Amino acid sequence: MPDVRFDTYYRYEELSGILRAYAEEAPQFVRLESIGQSHEGRDIWLVAVTNLETGEAGHKPAFWVDGNIHATEVAPSSACLYLLNRLVTGYGSDPNVTRCLDTRTFYICPRVNPDGAEWALADAPKVIRSSTRPYPYDEDPAGGLVMEDVDGDGRMLMMRVPDPNGAWKICPEEPRLLVRREPEEAGGQYYRLLREGRIKDYDGVTYGIQPDKEGLDLNRNFPVNWRQEHEQQGAGPFPVSEPEVHTIVDFITSHPNITGGVAFHTMSGVLLRPSGDQPDESLPAEDLWTYEKIGKKGTELTGYPAVSVYHGFRYHPKQVITGVFDDWMYEHLGLYAWVVEIWNPQRQAGIEEFSFIEWRREHPLEDDLKLLTWSDEALEGKGYVDWYPFEHPELGPVELGGWNWLYAFKNPPEQFLEDEIAPFADWLLWHLLISPCLELYQLDVISLGDDTYCLRMVIHNTGWLPTYVTKKALEKKLVRGVVCEIALPSGAVLETGKLREEVGQLEGRAYKPSAHFSYYPSDVTKDRAKVEWVVRAPEGGTVRLTARHDRAGTVIETVELRGSTNLDL
Repeated sequence: MPDVRFDTYYRYEELSGILRAYAEEAPQFVRLESIGQSHEGRDIWLVAVTNLETGEAGHKPAFWVDGNIHATEVAPSSACLYLLNRLVTGYGSDPNVTRCLDTRTFYICPRVNPDGAEWALADAPKVIRSSTRPYPYDEDPAGGLVMEDVDGDGRMLMMRVPDPNGAWKICPEEPRLLVRREPEEAGGQYYRLLREGRIKDYDGVTYGIQPDKEGLDLNRNFPVNWRQEHEQQGAGPFPVSEPEVHTIVDFITSHPNITGGVAFHTMSGVLLRPSGDQPDESLPAEDLWTYEKIGKKGTELTGYPAVSVYHGFRYHPKQVITGVFDDWMYEHLGLYAWVVEIWNPQRQAGIEEFSFIEWRREHPLEDDLKLLTWSDEALEGKGYVDWYPFEHPELGPVELGGWNWLYAFKNPPEQFLEDEIAPFADWLLWHLLISPCLELYQLDVISLGDDTYCLRMVIHNTGWLPTYVTKKALEKKLVRGVVCEIALPSGAVLETGKLREEVGQLEGRAYKPSAHFSYYPSDVTKDRAKVEWVVRAPEGGTVRLTARHDRAGTVIETVELRGSTNLDL
């Protein structure tokens, strides 16, 4: 297998080479294809992983995993690579991996946004939100602070600028830190805090933040509840306008065997689920209960809490987020989908009780002191840099220092990367193994005499989830029921039954009660379906029976029309 390291972040060419190596060295499991191209023309790679000896990828229930839709969020690509490596190297020794690849398929897209990642991983990185395509205007923005490494030391820190009307002062308990000036306070030494960078067109007095010329947010461009720029910044000119998002939407919708999905992001250390713009009460009760069970398992395996975006991850209490991947998967396709925000420095520093979004606005000084200690001890002082003087080309004498945000916060520092991403493989395996899975339960061929045979096929759903996956899918009639078909040999006649028959959805075990009390409904066989045919075949021959479901997979059986047989599984 490729020599992949999980203590580094790979640029596009290296990542592409690793994916090709997996496909070349494990052809029985891995198929690599380009499913589209980015704005700058880079291939967007997709790896299908399954045991091809037990069936085609598209004939098995599948799970979608992607990463790096946002430019600087590069740890997600590593999480996808880790899963790929775990699958390929674990087959035959890990029973969950073996069963998963024998019966199911992973579709893994490690880098949705290769252009943005190249900017982020460059020797002189440029920080943007997502796509490198100019939006909403082509011309360069005029004036303002532009984040960049002004002293050329390879870091982008903070600038503290002496200002009598500044909002910050040196912390009395720890002089390396700055704290907010009290509301009534006056007469001290105060500072303005700015991101390290240049100020374009500076008039010597005023400056703002220069907006990025590249103003798109690809995770606002999905078609669910898409809103225009004045309502949802960065959403693009119309839904799925961007090639990276169009590629994902086209692939997922053209692969109906996909039963769920996870998109990896950074940072916060949390498992996020729909809805982004509606309270939990808007979800069908069964879907909410199932989301909570899947989230509970995710927390158990990863340590990350699972929360609703609407209830626990809105950037402002009066605002909602729309046009996002997980809401689209759930609302439009009726699938359980998640956004995983990798890495949480606060938790690394021993801060346990905090609100993910509210913490950024308000938190106690004790948290900053814990983070500083963490930087000193775990990061050897590389996370928080002591302030040092610098002659700024526009502002004159300033000091650079503070948090090395890209190093300590945006992604795990490389020495922490593998430990942070490793637990997700177990959760993703578990998530796919709970998918619906169509299997043969019983097959009978009964001779009725006079070259006539009765064929009885019983199939069942052995997965935990029902074949339709979510109640949302039923509500919107998004998925077809199980279809059973018979293909006859030459000269044979179908006396009774249908060449193609839809037998409906099959339940799983997801909605069973936690205990077997008599006042609960009986455990009836809603997970099974039976189809019968009577065939007259004077010359015998072979009959091909097929049962298929878009989400639960395909069962194919061939039987000889001769005598009576019974295959009871």
